[in-house]
Amino acid sequence: MITGSGVGSVEAYAARRTWQTRLAGLRRLDWPLFLAVLALSLVGALLVRSATFHLLTEQGKDPESFLKRHVLNLIIGFVLGGVVTVLDYRLLRAYVPILYGVACVGLLVVLTPLGSTINGSHSWIVLGGGFQVQPSEFAKVGLVVLLAMILGEPRDGEIGPGRRDVLLALALAGLPGVLIMLQPDLGTTLVFIAVVLGMLAISGAQKRWLFGLVGGGAAAAAAVFFFGLLQDYQIARFTAFLNPEADPRGAGYNAQQARIAIGSGGAFGKGLFQGEQTGGHFVPEQQTDFIFTVAGEELGFVGAAIIVALLGVVLWRGLRIATQAADLFGTLVATGVVCWLGFQAFENIGMTIGIMPITGLPLPFVSYGGSATFANMIAFGLLQAVHVRRRAFD
Repeated sequence: MITGSGVGSVEAYAARRTWQTRLAGLRRLDWPLFLAVLALSLVGALLVRSATFHLLTEQGKDPESFLKRHVLNLIIGFVLGGVVTVLDYRLLRAYVPILYGVACVGLLVVLTPLGSTINGSHSWIVLGGGFQVQPSEFAKVGLVVLLAMILGEPRDGEIGPGRRDVLLALALAGLPGVLIMLQPDLGTTLVFIAVVLGMLAISGAQKRWLFGLVGGGAAAAAAVFFFGLLQDYQIARFTAFLNPEADPRGAGYNAQQARIAIGSGGAFGKGLFQGEQTGGHFVPEQQTDFIFTVAGEELGFVGAAIIVALLGVVLWRGLRIATQAADLFGTLVATGVVCWLGFQAFENIGMTIGIMPITGLPLPFVSYGGSATFANMIAFGLLQAVHVRRRAFD
C-alpha cells in the first residue's frame, strides 16, 4: 500500500520496489559458483605476479605490469559476466546469427595479413597499444549458444533433435572449427569437439550420431598422421608428452620442465613467490599455458589440489544449473559451458603433469590473458543467467 499523497510518494515507492527487486536478484545468484570463480581469479592473480615478477625485473620493466593488466582484465571480465547475468538468456536466440557471424568474421580476419602469429599459432589480431584479440576464444561462446538454439528448439512429437537439426548443427559448427584448425590451434579445436559431443548427448540426439562422430574423428586423426598432413615438429610437439626425455632440449623441453617444477613443490610448496623453477624461467609461458606449474612448485600438492577443487565446484554448480534450467535451451547452454570449461581445465592441468599433449590452452579463471579471461567470464555469466531464471516464468 502506498501511503501519503503526491508524486513524491509514488516515486519513493517505485524506488524502494526497484531496490527490492535488485536485492532479490542478488539473492538468487549461484553464490557458490560466484565465490569459486572469484577465488580462482584471486589465486590466479597471485600466480601471474609470481610468474612474471623476476623476468620483468631482469628486463628493467615494471615488475607489476603483468599483474596490473591482469587485474584490469579481471575487472572488465566480471563486468561482462554481470551484464550477461542481467540479460534474459532466452532472448539470445534472436542474436545467435549475429554472434555466430561475428565469430566467423573474426576467425577469417586472423587468416588474412591482419592476423599475427604468437607462440607458433596464427590466432591473434594485434590492435596496437599492447592490445591483442584472439577471436577463437569468443568463438567458443558463439558455438555454445548456436548449438543450444539449433538442438534446443521445441519439436512436436520428437524426443530429441532430428537428422536435419543434427546435420545443420554439425555443418555450422564445422565452419569455425575448420578456420581454427587452419591457424593451427589444436587446443581450441579439441574444445570444440568436446562441446559438440557433450551438447549432442544432452540434447537427446540418437546415439548413432555420437558413435559416428567419435569413429569419424578417430579415422580423420589416423589419416592426418598416415598421409603426413602435419609437419614433423607438430607431430613431435603433440606426442612429446609420452616420452619427454627422448628430446629434452627440443619438443620434450616444456613437458619435462613442467614436471620438474610441479614435482619439486612437494606437499606444501616452496612458498608463494619463492619458486626456483618459476624464478629461473625454466618453464616457458608460465603466466598463461603453464600457470599450474607455478601453483605446483610454490603452493605444493595441497595448493594445487585446492585449485582443482575450486574448478570442481565451478563444474558441479554448472551441472546443477543445467539440470534445473527452465527449458532445454538453458540446459544446453549450461551443458556447453561445462563441457568447454571442464575439458579445457583437464587438458591444461593434464599437459603440465604429463598425461595430455601440450596444446596451449590456458587454465580457466586462473591464467593470464585478455580474450580468454573475457570469454570465460561471459561463460560464467551465462551460467548465472540460466540459474537466475531457472523457473519457467521468471
